[in-house]
Amino acid sequence: MENTRVKDMLVPVIIGGDILAYSYVREFNRAFGITSSVVLATKDIKMLSSSKLCDYRLVGCITEEDSLFAELSKIANELHAQNKKLLVLGCDDVHARLLSSLKPKLQKIGYTTFYVDFGLLDEITQKKRFYELCEELNIPYPKTWYVDCKEENSQLPMDEFNYPLIAKPSNSAQFQNAAIENKRKIYEIETPEELVCEYKKIKRSDYDNLLVIQEFVPGDDDAIYSLTTLSDENGDLIAVSGGRVCLQDHDPTALGNPLVILGDRRDEIIDCAARFLKKVGYHGFANFDIKYDCRDNTYKFFEINTRCGRNTYYMSLGGENFAELLVNEFVLNNTEHTEPRYAYRPFVYSCVPKPVIKKSIESSELKQTIADTRMSMRAFQKKQGLDPYPLFYKNDSFMHNFWAFVMYVNQIRKFKKFYWDTHGKQLKEEEYR
Repeated sequence: MENTRVKDMLVPVIIGGDILAYSYVREFNRAFGITSSVVLATKDIKMLSSSKLCDYRLVGCITEEDSLFAELSKIANELHAQNKKLLVLGCDDVHARLLSSLKPKLQKIGYTTFYVDFGLLDEITQKKRFYELCEELNIPYPKTWYVDCKEENSQLPMDEFNYPLIAKPSNSAQFQNAAIENKRKIYEIETPEELVCEYKKIKRSDYDNLLVIQEFVPGDDDAIYSLTTLSDENGDLIAVSGGRVCLQDHDPTALGNPLVILGDRRDEIIDCAARFLKKVGYHGFANFDIKYDCRDNTYKFFEINTRCGRNTYYMSLGGENFAELLVNEFVLNNTEHTEPRYAYRPFVYSCVPKPVIKKSIESSELKQTIADTRMSMRAFQKKQGLDPYPLFYKNDSFMHNFWAFVMYVNQIRKFKKFYWDTHGKQLKEEEYR
């Protein structure tokens, strides 16, 4: 299939209804003019269901292997009859695991998928194994302890901890589906009593993997970095982009999702990620979470996400349309690469209005840099059909952009509840005494 025929031949099938789902929709449209992307979701997300650039379908469960494969099989039967080529894409860790596990079956029914084989995915997304590889490759990471939640007699090494701490699941996908009282994506632990309480809740649940407990790396949101990579079948970099996470989501159910990112090339980070990808032979998109540690002037790696990240649209802002990269590598099989593409044209990725940035970011210098960068790139981005906010897209419908604006403004209410009223501390359902 030649590049000029992509619009007529390719149908992206997107699982999920978040910002990444729409980022796929808009970037397939911007790169190829595609208006037929199929989006599968379990509830009506207005900014997607009102889009004129996708076929939005409400379906049943899409977080279990059998039900997801059944839905994808129906679509394959429907669209292969129209001589369409299918590319399947997920939006979170659960979907990445499912699509990787289903990869052989999906390929048999005509899907192209860019997820690594399940054995590798399962290995490197277990945080203990990730840190073992970091140790082997001399990649910095935080001091870490592991507690087995399925072991009846497992104990927390309480005398080894200094507070605050971070607690999080080793297996994020399994944790996402577990029934846990007042569950948080990541736990900011301030006292021994809080740690014991949350550990007991997790132990009582159906999550039976490791709980990761880490030292808290000092610094606010603006010490966090995000890095997105695309690597070839030999694990060599094809493209890379990343930046400084100036502000992240503080809703406990979405903690850690970057909301404001300033493009910032750090070769030390890129070199570490490149060594990791080469070591494991990683082929596809990956997203790394990192934090700068001022105590020893290092960048500590936290995890790898084996998929495009929620914020991968920033690669497009940086100069490389990430949907076009996907098609070139996995659909058109344009696998001849020379030097990596560094997508670091100056950019600001932002999902919040200016009042949130003004009130939430303390550094006046950083706020001014964000404002100056947005202003300097405005004319170019407008010409290219880009916007710092991935949901604003002039080629889409009025109603889509209306609902995108509603979500945008709603960030003011969310930040008041989850950040300003809590003085920057994580909102918790109970006090620990």
